Amino acid sequence: MTPEGDLSRIGGVLGREEILDRIQGSPPLVSGYLALDDQLQPNGFDLSLAEIGSFASGGAIGRDNATRKLPNVETLPFDERGWLDLRSGPYQLVFNETVHLPNGLMALGRPRSSVCRNGATIVTAVWDAGYRGRSTALLVVENPAGIRIERDARLMQLVFFTLNEPTSRGYDGAYQGENLPVDRSSQSRRA
Repeated sequence: MTPEGDLSRIGGVLGREEILDRIQGSPPLVSGYLALDDQLQPNGFDLSLAEIGSFASGGAIGRDNATRKLPNVETLPFDERGWLDLRSGPYQLVFNETVHLPNGLMALGRPRSSVCRNGATIVTAVWDAGYRGRSTALLVVENPAGIRIERDARLMQLVFFTLNEPTSRGYDGAYQGENLPVDRSSQSRRA
């Protein structure tokens, strides 16, 4: 044993081949992607843009979820060619892809370098083990001249990390299943 402990139990970053294996598994790690070969990266998976919204009201964050109030977000329309011109400021992104993290895997999202080189960045929270959904992220355009973004552009790379061991309790918060279609087939029907 090394001074650091048992190194065989240290988590690590998933590479391209393991990400692909997990995408082909059940449930798939990522589904709803547009171009697997383009989106699968050496150390992660690129998420693509489904929609962009602008903040239309303020929000609130209290000591518990009962006092949380999310701001209203108005979806911005793409032009007839699928482009959107954004001025400086904050925007909410929704991605095309559905992510399904098992209890032994978590993820962090980082902007693609092209986003940063255009004077913008993307901010996300930790993607907890057990999370499932089509997530949102914060796009902050700092470029005073703005930025143009095309629908379905790859904007953020999701990097997957294995936990030393699976958590006994995966994510079960308010955003579980966000932006997924509601499956009404399993709900009882009223007569």
